[in-house]
Amino acid sequence: MLPPSLIADRMRHIDSSGIRKVFDLAAGIPDPINLSIGQPDFDVPEPIKARAMRAIEKGENRYTVTQGIEALRTEVLALEKEVSGIGHESVLITSGVSGGLLLALLALINPGDAVAIADPYFVMYKHLSRLVGGRPLYVDTYPDFQLTAERLEDAGAGEAKILLLNSPCNPTGQVIPAEELERIAAWADANGVFVLTDEIYRFFSYDGPVDSIARYTDNVLLLNGFSKSHAMTGWRLGYAIGPRAVIGEMTKLQQFSFVCAPSIAQQAALCSFSLDMDTYFKAYKAKRDLLQHGLEEHFDFEKPGGAFYAFIRAPGDDGDAFVENAIRHRCLVIPGSVFSEKSSHFRVAFAADDDTIKRGTDVLCSLLRDGL
Repeated sequence: MLPPSLIADRMRHIDSSGIRKVFDLAAGIPDPINLSIGQPDFDVPEPIKARAMRAIEKGENRYTVTQGIEALRTEVLALEKEVSGIGHESVLITSGVSGGLLLALLALINPGDAVAIADPYFVMYKHLSRLVGGRPLYVDTYPDFQLTAERLEDAGAGEAKILLLNSPCNPTGQVIPAEELERIAAWADANGVFVLTDEIYRFFSYDGPVDSIARYTDNVLLLNGFSKSHAMTGWRLGYAIGPRAVIGEMTKLQQFSFVCAPSIAQQAALCSFSLDMDTYFKAYKAKRDLLQHGLEEHFDFEKPGGAFYAFIRAPGDDGDAFVENAIRHRCLVIPGSVFSEKSSHFRVAFAADDDTIKRGTDVLCSLLRDGL
């Protein structure tokens, strides 16, 4: 028998993934209607695959320098200066945005430091903050899921050391308008709050371009990557751009943890910058509209402006019970309690083919319409 003290105390602060629990509930269901997965339904573009195979054949399989190959860092920085307007010059190639987030929190958060997080939030924000000893400070954004400077002030978020920002947002699909980002940046600067902006869904934008808070403050670390924009979820490739001191500490940590981002993925990503992905992104706007049309008569939810999720109010404000019922009818969705301190909603991912979206909306509506 293992001694009770074997498992580290920090593990008590992390729950098993609620998404994994849904998969466990769905195990054995024949032909499930899967609206739970947060990854694109298109495949990695062929030029990226070809570049990866050439890299393998050429023997580019060894460790890279910890900070990532210079050619990729140069391309990433040029892209972000054009698109996000960030003023920093220091770049670290990371093992996905998740890897970058962990390194950033380890580098910045002392035990007891408050981490301001908009609720609803990406599931990792809460658990990684607690893992490093931080104290999540939740900023309620219900019912419209818009983070504002006023909501930050009302929540007492000025005491936080960092603000975790995600726009477009997983799980709500909401986009923070440019004018509000500017106001949040001014609030953060006035309160000495450093901003971590996670912009992994930036190119999935349906009602106009998505702006970045990096345009309005230098007290910012920008995290982004290739998982969503180029469907490279399994390749684990992201990047961080920010102040030299912060990137330096993150690089030091990467040296003793991830070592470097996957070398083949780094080589392959070099050709991604010349690819036109607009056809893929436009297809997702059509999927958003298909989901909206299928559900709006029966459900109450804010129309997503980006990403590929909708956060929907459940009957009786019981998202957990509704999700269990949906799964019994072969439709996989995620309870909102995975992403929030409340359990009134559920998340639908429309990163699926059109037929799956139609089948899923039919089932979800029938659960209300027919009282199933």
